Amino acid sequence: MAMDPTHPLREDPALPPSWYAASVAPRVAQPPLDGDVQVDVAILGAGYTGLSAALELARRGLRVVVLDACRVGWGASGRNGGQALVGYGCEVDVLEKQVGVEDARTLFDYSRQGVQLLRDRIDEYRIDCHWVSGHANVPITARQSQALQRDMERLTTRYDYPMQWWDRATLRAQLDSPRYQGAMFDPLSGHLHPLAYAQGLADAAIAAGAVIHEHTPVLELQRMPHPALRTATGTVHAAHVLLAGNAWLEGIAPELERHVMPVGTYVGATPVLGEARTRALIRNDMAVSDTGLVLDYFRLSHDHRVLFGGGASYSSRPPAGLDSVMQRRLWQVFPQLQGVPLEYLWGGYVDITPSRAPHWGRLTPDIYFAQGFSGHGVAAANLAGQVIAEAIAGQAARLDVFERLPHRPFPGGRLLRTPLLVATMAFVKLRNLIW
Repeated sequence: MAMDPTHPLREDPALPPSWYAASVAPRVAQPPLDGDVQVDVAILGAGYTGLSAALELARRGLRVVVLDACRVGWGASGRNGGQALVGYGCEVDVLEKQVGVEDARTLFDYSRQGVQLLRDRIDEYRIDCHWVSGHANVPITARQSQALQRDMERLTTRYDYPMQWWDRATLRAQLDSPRYQGAMFDPLSGHLHPLAYAQGLADAAIAAGAVIHEHTPVLELQRMPHPALRTATGTVHAAHVLLAGNAWLEGIAPELERHVMPVGTYVGATPVLGEARTRALIRNDMAVSDTGLVLDYFRLSHDHRVLFGGGASYSSRPPAGLDSVMQRRLWQVFPQLQGVPLEYLWGGYVDITPSRAPHWGRLTPDIYFAQGFSGHGVAAANLAGQVIAEAIAGQAARLDVFERLPHRPFPGGRLLRTPLLVATMAFVKLRNLIW
């Protein structure tokens, strides 16, 4: 069931075809908004950020409405690689340069809280999303190996984060691939079924009192005299608004959109290979990502497939020959799977910032936003929802630290930023002789 590469990434308001969508039970859609309502908090986007905030706010007794143009988890929250990692899309040295060592350490510690928050919610709400602990970051070249060991030294000494360095033989005992030089192993990060988690989070928010309206596109953010989200079928008036559309704001807040770039990324699933064959590939069932410029990331599914992600598209369409490119990359990592096809192949957008640091804050005292997860959002987006919910409730200490991160817009404006990035990345790929 390969994705047709001639189609844009946004195809249908229902859940896009993927192994994730095929492996969860069908759900009854939440009804669209019908008429005007007045609430405490209106949220645009039923992904991890919006649902996390809705759950936190509803538990505090606030009236919350979440609007989504499609279904719960339709975007990145239901299509991503499923790797839930400590940290952000940028390395800690970027944070240190931007806000200093003390605030960088604080932000990193918040990211650790984000992974713990994820695990606590899975346990508290009994979300059946197949959590597995363990993640390995694996270098392809000797130079990458040296850089990764320096990164690990900083994390273990300056950030007190428990990491392990595995040499090539130690890694090969867990990961049967000849491609990698070693591994930086993180026992606290892990992986899960991202769509199942999003749906479980939505159920928890609804049970706490939040209202979710699916198939309700927001047409306009009204800012004065009080914030509101206008749709074709009604308007949600609120004391506070949270914009959690990430790569899909689509004109709602242009001053935010110029700070992020939607980048396509892709995930494939092999046919069921059986437990013995898949565990021979990754014996400890950890998630893995490499350190290439266009990285590969992969893990095992609970029904014994290999889920393999990678590639990047800096335009609005998938690259030509995506099917064969992804299969070739899979076989390069696991030569023993030569000839095994991808039964499913799907794509989606991540929203990157120029620095890859998270972009969370306030447009006005009553309008909040979170974006720029830069491919590192499974745990961080859950954290963002909690942090912003705290700020709305009057406890903004954690959000204040994130707002100290400086952010510049992508060059070129609305019309030229994508062509400029496409040209830049083409040059970088050519220089590095990849893809």
